[in-house]
Amino acid sequence: MSGLAPASHSQPGSAQTPAAVWHGLLRPDVELAPAFLDELNARMRAERLTFGERIHCPFLRPFFLGAEDEQRVRTVAEAIAALGERVVKQSLADPRLLAQSALRPEEERLARINPRYGASSTASRLDAFLLPDSLQFAEYNAESPAGLGYAETLANVFLALPVMQRFAEHYTVRKFPLMQLMLAALLESYREWGGSASPPVIAIVDWREVPTWSEFEIIQAHFQKEGVTTILADPRALVFAEGRLTAFGRRIDLVYRRVLINDIVARSAECAALVNAYTSGAVCVANAFSCKIPHKKAFFAVLTDEQNSTLFSTTERELIRRHIPWTRLLADTKTTRDGESFGLLEYVRRRRENFVLKPNDEYGGTGVHLGWENDERQWDAALDRALADRDSAWVVQERIAIRREVFPMQTENGVQMRDMLVDFAPYIFRGKMAGCLTRLSSTGLANVTSGGGQVPSFVVEPKS
Repeated sequence: MSGLAPASHSQPGSAQTPAAVWHGLLRPDVELAPAFLDELNARMRAERLTFGERIHCPFLRPFFLGAEDEQRVRTVAEAIAALGERVVKQSLADPRLLAQSALRPEEERLARINPRYGASSTASRLDAFLLPDSLQFAEYNAESPAGLGYAETLANVFLALPVMQRFAEHYTVRKFPLMQLMLAALLESYREWGGSASPPVIAIVDWREVPTWSEFEIIQAHFQKEGVTTILADPRALVFAEGRLTAFGRRIDLVYRRVLINDIVARSAECAALVNAYTSGAVCVANAFSCKIPHKKAFFAVLTDEQNSTLFSTTERELIRRHIPWTRLLADTKTTRDGESFGLLEYVRRRRENFVLKPNDEYGGTGVHLGWENDERQWDAALDRALADRDSAWVVQERIAIRREVFPMQTENGVQMRDMLVDFAPYIFRGKMAGCLTRLSSTGLANVTSGGGQVPSFVVEPKS
């Protein structure tokens, strides 16, 4: 995810916290010894828990979430996802509103193709920072987010550890069944689309060379265990002929689309079969191409701009105020905040320590500038480059409070306790929170592609 540097909100350790109990159960001659770490890392590699050559989790503790915090996140995350679906429908009917998302012409053309069912995002994910006194979101990944197969598999690895069995003497432990819920959401979109195959043949579609291909293999194995034939296909392996989409000679009923719209636009000839089958209604594709509208970083600008206040109820406007950072598409223009009008560019130039600058449509932290990590000259130069960029729009977003916790981490010098940024990212499947991806980083960016690590998450409650 992009964004955000410390506002110093570390979680205080206590003998009563689940983290402190877990740390106390780690034995120097067992869990902290090289032989155990070698075995754990080998298990992760065997379970395909790798991103390229790196294992996902160099940490020796999960993230623990209480039931009250789970419900707090669920309520807000589901409300934001619902606003995303509303903004899609309103934008496709209102060119003025659609312009605020800054879609490219080909992205708009794809977004206007009728997917033949209602949900633009069968699967989406929000990036959040959960603290005792706040819950704020950095961005919305509305386009087929990665990580759910990894997250559940990693949870299974930790559930099998002896230390987890001892921890379970003190706490009830619940994992998130992400792959089961993902399959259910895909099948629901397929049925709404009008599909009659029971079960349909699913194709997970992305480029064969992506580093997340191992996750597709994890998801494929789970879906097939549930009795749903699932094939993995590069877009170049798809054939659309005589009203049917096929891969390797097998007819496809439902595409779980992991190939990004950016790539579909950039490599249109290689993705022609997929787009043509989608356009003609020959196959159900999830997510729909219209998901690009809330996927843009400017979605938070749509939510926080006072010119759009009539789109939202009083309750929704208060939710946005509390949980969504003030965001604008960068331009040398006038804007308003709390009823006051001012020049946007001068406003963010003077307040660099309070803002992050990021591309309207990138991932993995690409191009992100944290104002508080730049000096005045660097910040001004970054703003000027973004303003001069004729190919891409950029957004400025207000800094938000982050969460930090101490985790035991494998290093070249053995296991060390490290203070880490904790990015808590809830998955939303057809409007309902299904679980989360939790990433750790020692920097202001928390994502796997920029070198961050992942830990499993569990809902825990003390045993009486």
